Amino acid sequence: MSAFRFSSAALDTAALRAELTDPGCGAYAAFEGWVRDHNEGQRVTRLEYEAYAPLAAREGEQVIAEAISRFKLRGALCVHRIGALALGEIAVWVGASAPHRDEAFRACRYIIDEVKHRLPIWKKEHYASGDSGWVNCERCAAAAADAGADAASSAAHETHGHDHAHGPRR
Repeated sequence: MSAFRFSSAALDTAALRAELTDPGCGAYAAFEGWVRDHNEGQRVTRLEYEAYAPLAAREGEQVIAEAISRFKLRGALCVHRIGALALGEIAVWVGASAPHRDEAFRACRYIIDEVKHRLPIWKKEHYASGDSGWVNCERCAAAAADAGADAASSAAHETHGHDHAHGPRR
Protein backbone atom coordinates (compact mmCIF):
# COMPACT_ATOMS: atom_id res chain seq x y z
CA MET A 1 0.00 0.00 0.00
CA SER A 2 1.18 3.56 -0.68
CA ALA A 3 2.78 5.62 2.05
CA PHE A 4 0.79 8.65 0.82
CA ARG A 5 -2.81 8.33 -0.24
CA PHE A 6 -6.17 10.02 -0.50
CA SER A 7 -9.45 8.89 1.03
CA SER A 8 -12.99 10.00 0.34
CA ALA A 9 -14.18 8.16 3.47
CA ALA A 10 -13.61 8.83 7.17
CA LEU A 11 -10.20 7.64 8.37
CA ASP A 12 -9.71 4.60 10.59
CA THR A 13 -6.81 5.84 12.71
CA ALA A 14 -6.44 2.52 14.55
CA ALA A 15 -5.91 0.72 11.23
CA LEU A 16 -3.47 3.38 10.06
CA ARG A 17 -1.52 3.15 13.32
CA ALA A 18 -1.42 -0.65 12.96
CA GLU A 19 0.29 -0.25 9.56
CA LEU A 20 3.19 1.42 11.37
CA THR A 21 3.57 -1.13 14.17
CA ASP A 22 7.14 -2.37 14.28
CA PRO A 23 8.83 -4.23 17.17
CA GLY A 24 12.07 -2.37 16.36
CA CYS A 25 10.48 0.97 17.16
CA GLY A 26 10.42 2.64 20.54
CA ALA A 27 8.26 5.50 19.33
CA TYR A 28 5.18 6.31 17.33
CA ALA A 29 3.84 9.82 16.76
CA ALA A 30 0.80 11.00 14.84
CA PHE A 31 -0.73 14.26 13.73
CA GLU A 32 -4.42 14.77 12.97
CA GLY A 33 -5.69 17.87 11.21
CA TRP A 34 -9.38 18.41 12.08
CA VAL A 35 -12.14 20.43 10.43
CA ARG A 36 -12.76 23.37 12.78
CA ASP A 37 -15.85 25.55 13.04
CA HIS A 38 -14.21 28.92 12.32
CA ASN A 39 -11.57 30.66 10.23
CA GLU A 40 -10.60 34.33 9.98
CA GLY A 41 -13.69 35.52 11.86
CA GLN A 42 -16.20 33.44 9.92
CA ARG A 43 -18.19 30.47 11.17
CA VAL A 44 -17.34 27.42 9.06
CA THR A 45 -20.01 24.75 8.53
CA ARG A 46 -18.05 22.25 6.40
CA LEU A 47 -15.08 21.86 4.05
CA GLU A 48 -14.38 20.42 0.64
CA TYR A 49 -10.98 19.26 -0.54
CA GLU A 50 -9.91 18.85 -4.15
CA ALA A 51 -6.59 17.53 -5.38
CA TYR A 52 -4.76 16.91 -8.58
CA ALA A 53 -4.28 13.30 -7.48
CA PRO A 54 -1.63 12.00 -9.95
CA LEU A 55 0.84 14.78 -9.12
CA ALA A 56 -0.10 14.96 -5.42
CA ALA A 57 0.35 11.21 -4.92
CA ARG A 58 3.75 11.23 -6.62
CA GLU A 59 4.93 14.26 -4.61
CA GLY A 60 3.41 12.86 -1.40
CA GLU A 61 5.38 9.63 -1.83
CA GLN A 62 8.52 11.74 -2.30
CA VAL A 63 7.80 13.66 0.94
CA ILE A 64 7.40 10.38 2.85
CA ALA A 65 10.62 8.98 1.36
CA GLU A 66 12.48 12.15 2.36
CA ALA A 67 11.14 11.93 5.92
CA ILE A 68 12.09 8.25 6.23
CA SER A 69 15.62 9.01 5.10
CA ARG A 70 16.07 12.28 6.97
CA PHE A 71 14.72 11.08 10.34
CA LYS A 72 15.77 7.42 10.05
CA LEU A 73 12.19 6.21 10.40
CA ARG A 74 11.05 2.61 10.24
CA GLY A 75 7.73 3.71 8.72
CA ALA A 76 5.60 6.74 7.82
CA LEU A 77 2.17 7.33 6.35
CA CYS A 78 0.07 10.30 5.32
CA VAL A 79 -3.59 10.12 4.33
CA HIS A 80 -5.43 13.22 3.13
CA ARG A 81 -9.18 13.41 2.74
CA ILE A 82 -10.83 14.63 -0.45
CA GLY A 83 -14.46 15.54 -1.01
CA ALA A 84 -16.89 16.94 1.56
CA LEU A 85 -15.97 16.89 5.26
CA ALA A 86 -18.09 17.73 8.28
CA LEU A 87 -16.97 19.62 11.36
CA GLY A 88 -14.70 17.55 13.59
CA GLU A 89 -13.66 15.08 10.89
CA ILE A 90 -10.00 14.33 10.30
CA ALA A 91 -8.88 16.12 7.14
CA VAL A 92 -5.30 14.84 7.17
CA TRP A 93 -3.50 12.18 9.20
CA VAL A 94 0.26 11.68 9.51
CA GLY A 95 1.99 8.89 11.40
CA ALA A 96 5.63 7.99 11.93
CA SER A 97 7.39 5.13 13.73
CA ALA A 98 11.02 5.33 14.71
CA PRO A 99 13.51 3.87 17.15
CA HIS A 100 13.30 7.11 19.22
CA ARG A 101 10.58 9.69 19.96
CA ASP A 102 12.39 12.81 18.75
CA GLU A 103 12.65 11.47 15.22
CA ALA A 104 8.98 10.44 15.15
CA PHE A 105 7.81 13.87 16.38
CA ARG A 106 10.04 15.81 13.99
CA ALA A 107 9.08 13.59 11.05
CA CYS A 108 5.36 14.24 11.58
CA ARG A 109 6.00 17.99 11.58
CA TYR A 110 8.15 17.74 8.47
CA ILE A 111 5.59 15.63 6.59
CA ILE A 112 2.58 17.87 7.30
CA ASP A 113 4.53 21.04 6.53
CA GLU A 114 5.81 19.65 3.22
CA VAL A 115 2.40 18.25 2.22
CA LYS A 116 0.76 21.62 2.84
CA HIS A 117 3.50 23.44 0.95
CA ARG A 118 4.18 21.15 -2.01
CA LEU A 119 1.07 19.20 -2.93
CA PRO A 120 -1.70 20.40 -5.27
CA ILE A 121 -4.54 20.13 -2.74
CA TRP A 122 -7.15 22.85 -2.35
CA LYS A 123 -9.55 23.57 0.51
CA LYS A 124 -12.94 25.25 0.13
CA GLU A 125 -14.69 26.48 3.27
CA HIS A 126 -18.46 26.78 3.51
CA TYR A 127 -19.68 29.45 5.92
CA ALA A 128 -22.78 29.87 8.08
CA SER A 129 -23.59 33.00 6.04
CA GLY A 130 -24.15 30.78 2.98
CA ASP A 131 -20.99 32.02 1.29
CA SER A 132 -17.96 29.84 0.52
CA GLY A 133 -14.37 30.41 -0.45
CA TRP A 134 -11.15 28.71 -1.44
CA VAL A 135 -8.71 29.14 1.43
CA ASN A 136 -5.32 30.69 0.65
CA CYS A 137 -5.97 30.39 -3.08
CA GLU A 138 -3.31 32.73 -4.49
CA ARG A 139 -4.81 32.71 -7.99
CA CYS A 140 -8.18 33.70 -6.51
CA ALA A 141 -6.62 36.53 -4.51
CA ALA A 142 -4.69 37.76 -7.54
CA ALA A 143 -7.82 37.76 -9.70
CA ALA A 144 -9.74 39.69 -7.06
CA ALA A 145 -6.91 42.22 -6.64
CA ASP A 146 -6.71 42.75 -10.40
CA ALA A 147 -10.44 43.43 -10.60
CA GLY A 148 -10.29 45.53 -7.42
CA ALA A 149 -13.88 45.11 -6.25
CA ASP A 150 -16.05 42.90 -4.05
CA ALA A 151 -17.84 41.62 -7.14
CA ALA A 152 -14.55 40.36 -8.50
CA SER A 153 -13.85 38.65 -5.21
CA SER A 154 -17.18 36.80 -5.35
CA ALA A 155 -16.55 35.76 -8.94
CA ALA A 156 -13.07 34.56 -8.09
CA HIS A 157 -14.41 32.35 -5.29
CA GLU A 158 -16.99 30.81 -7.58
CA THR A 159 -14.69 30.35 -10.58
CA HIS A 160 -11.41 29.88 -8.77
CA GLY A 161 -9.75 28.66 -11.96
CA HIS A 162 -7.23 26.28 -10.48
CA ASP A 163 -4.62 25.37 -13.02
CA HIS A 164 -3.70 21.89 -11.83
CA ALA A 165 -0.39 22.03 -13.71
CA HIS A 166 0.99 24.37 -11.05
CA GLY A 167 1.72 23.74 -7.39
CA PRO A 168 -0.51 23.84 -4.34
CA ARG A 169 -2.46 26.84 -3.13
CA ARG A 170 -3.87 26.13 0.32
